Amino acid sequence: MGQPVSEAGRQEQRGALIEASVAYDGDSACIAQARAFTREFLTRVQAVAGLPVSGRVMGMVPLVVSELVTNAVKYSGGPCLLSLEVDRGAVRTTVWDSDPTLPIARAAEAGRVGQHGLEIVMAVCQAFEVHREPVGKRITAVVTLTDPPNDEATGPLI
Repeated sequence: MGQPVSEAGRQEQRGALIEASVAYDGDSACIAQARAFTREFLTRVQAVAGLPVSGRVMGMVPLVVSELVTNAVKYSGGPCLLSLEVDRGAVRTTVWDSDPTLPIARAAEAGRVGQHGLEIVMAVCQAFEVHREPVGKRITAVVTLTDPPNDEATGPLI
């Protein structure tokens, strides 16, 4: 349990596009595995493709992945698919799960413990989308590879 169901851990490089994906069985151990997969992917983006990846991104993208995969494990109770791709100077993280219920970002509550994952993801990403699929849903979050000047967002990337 907790092992990738399939690590299409394929990494393709087509022009400016680099991608890798992995399927997990939905066990809670896959959350840490997804973070590790993401760190390895970003390291390969730097080493193999020679693209700049800021320290902020090396920490932020695994956080985004962790939050999205945690929600998939917690709420769908089944398998999930993680896809990472780099294109146009950004990392596009997509998580698919089998639950068709769309997530809802909750209003900030100072006393609330937990359930802040979606708020965090939306705050640190330059773009965020949720799509209902024929089976389940697909959530995509985009983080630029380099730090924008003065921490300003670079505009929509989806």
